[in-house]
Amino acid sequence: MTVTTPGGTGTLGSFYYMPVPALTGISPAAGPVSGSDQEIVLTGRNLAGAIDVYFGTTRAVIQRVSDTQITVRAAGAPAPGGVAVTVTTSGGRADGLTYTYVDQSTITGVSPSAGPPTGGTVVTITGTGLTHTEQVTFHGIPASFAVISDTTVTATSPPSATEGTFDVTVTGPGGTSSGSFTYVSGPAI
Repeated sequence: MTVTTPGGTGTLGSFYYMPVPALTGISPAAGPVSGSDQEIVLTGRNLAGAIDVYFGTTRAVIQRVSDTQITVRAAGAPAPGGVAVTVTTSGGRADGLTYTYVDQSTITGVSPSAGPPTGGTVVTITGTGLTHTEQVTFHGIPASFAVISDTTVTATSPPSATEGTFDVTVTGPGGTSSGSFTYVSGPAI
């Protein structure tokens, strides 16, 4: 940077033009309303030197920064729903991504509540906040599942090495909740 006067030209120092940042991805894109210790990774370009990251009006805690990635921890939100994600660097502001805060799911019923140890029983799990279900397990064993609505998920019981009543757990970005399912052998024919 130079200044020119009638007395001559002097150099004041250097001025750097920083490229405008851009956001291209977020993972995970949803989390609990209560906030989380889970790391959230924002991807893009020209992110080095990030000054601030906001989820809606709430400032996130920046953990690590590179030119293509920012790792943050999000604070909680007052209510479930999507909020805009913004990043500010010396080059400007980037936005265009949404982070969704979700309530913890609840399970109010599992029907049928019993099936054979060989697995294969199609079970309807009812409750609330099931839209964002990421995993269903029976006794810790992952099961195939389908989200039908915010109140209904269907799952197929996997085989179990033992009989008994075990947890059916639904996991999503808001946390986990459990019901129960009993593995029992049918009558001999």
